[in-house]
Amino acid sequence: MSNAFTDLLAEKGTLLADGATGTNLFNMGLMSGEPPEFWNTDEPAKIRTLYKGAVDAGSDLFLTNSFGANASRLKLHNAAKRAHELSRVAAEIGREIADTAGRKVIVAGSVGPTGEIMEPVGTLSHSVAVEMFHETADGLKAGGADIGWLETISAAEEYAAAAEGFALAGLPWVGTMSFDTAGRTMMGLTSEGMVDMVEELDNAPLAYGANCGTGASDLLRTVLGFAGKGSTRPIVAKGNAGIPKYVDGHIHYDGTPELMAQYAVMARNCGASIIGGCCGTMPNHLSAMREALDTTSKGSAPELAEIVAALGDFSSASDGTDGEGPVRAPRKGRRRG
Repeated sequence: MSNAFTDLLAEKGTLLADGATGTNLFNMGLMSGEPPEFWNTDEPAKIRTLYKGAVDAGSDLFLTNSFGANASRLKLHNAAKRAHELSRVAAEIGREIADTAGRKVIVAGSVGPTGEIMEPVGTLSHSVAVEMFHETADGLKAGGADIGWLETISAAEEYAAAAEGFALAGLPWVGTMSFDTAGRTMMGLTSEGMVDMVEELDNAPLAYGANCGTGASDLLRTVLGFAGKGSTRPIVAKGNAGIPKYVDGHIHYDGTPELMAQYAVMARNCGASIIGGCCGTMPNHLSAMREALDTTSKGSAPELAEIVAALGDFSSASDGTDGEGPVRAPRKGRRRG
């Protein structure tokens, strides 16, 4: 089915996504513990600045400020009933920025995890999760989002619930997971396991991939895992700008624009066709990524040693696809999946 996202991807071959939301908003004055989604109504000018920063840097799509706009997360701030409203306003501001960009830009409605663990491990039922995702997706659609964009998911069960929520809202979607536990998601899914899961969904995403995680090197190893399965579905790579470090009371990501430019080119070589940044990624990173993608031809997939040489060491010896790595058994400090 044709839509704005698939049409632009077909036209350009590779799309540059946006960068960080939280990092940029903290730099604008957002306080720790403050829900960024409240700024959609309280500080709309700053949300316009967030979106415009990505567009001006050359992004073909940007995510809305709605990552935590679901009833479960908002109830922590006595705002569970505002999920639809805050999602809608996030998309409305995005639509305004995209429609005045002077070129085609995709508004992707960000949808994050509920923050709860689903049954049978946790207490969140499938039906309640679907209801929450549906509410958020419906708000994003009402606000004019071109697509939904599920991100930072750890459990296959939650990914599947979101797929149903998007279907009920009639909103096409893209979905990424975070592989931050020795190459697996927190709940134990490998890159290969994600591909199998995605292809079995009744309402499969337009594209799938990885975001956040532990660093650019790890994320590209995950992308190679996706590509190795041979799926024809487009792959998303949205990695952090280096590794977080605590400097002078603040979290700082050590990835330079030059490093992120290398990452962008290597991500495309690994098989990704939608490439952006996550935590720590600022407009100056995106500008460098844009230039690198525009001035460099696609090459062959890199070897793991080449990724390490360019972007730094992996955080673990294995990504789990070789049968090594953590097993899904109870361990102190980890949730069992």
